[in-house]
Amino acid sequence: MDHPLSSLIDQIVQNAERRGEFDNLPGAGQPLPHLDDPQNAVLKRMMKEANTKSPVVILRQQILAAHARLKTLTDADARKDEMMHLSELQTKLAIEMEAFRKYG
Repeated sequence: MDHPLSSLIDQIVQNAERRGEFDNLPGAGQPLPHLDDPQNAVLKRMMKEANTKSPVVILRQQILAAHARLKTLTDADARKDEMMHLSELQTKLAIEMEAFRKYG
């Protein structure tokens, strides 16, 4: 089944082609880059161009940093605080992962 807007989209693309809006685009005539994850390719490209990361990636980096800090701490109170912080980060990551599984 076609998308309900397919004919409109085709018309817009054809009009743009006639006006030459696709002429001399960067990368024209070059092969498309290999996509490891085609479903998320557009999102990944937008995030790369905006120089940003997904919340899951950021949380994983924070968890790794918290683990590294925890290994260096010797004071019992400081270790307890860092373990609490690590636990909060892991909970946030679990929530993000569940939301991603449910809603994409």
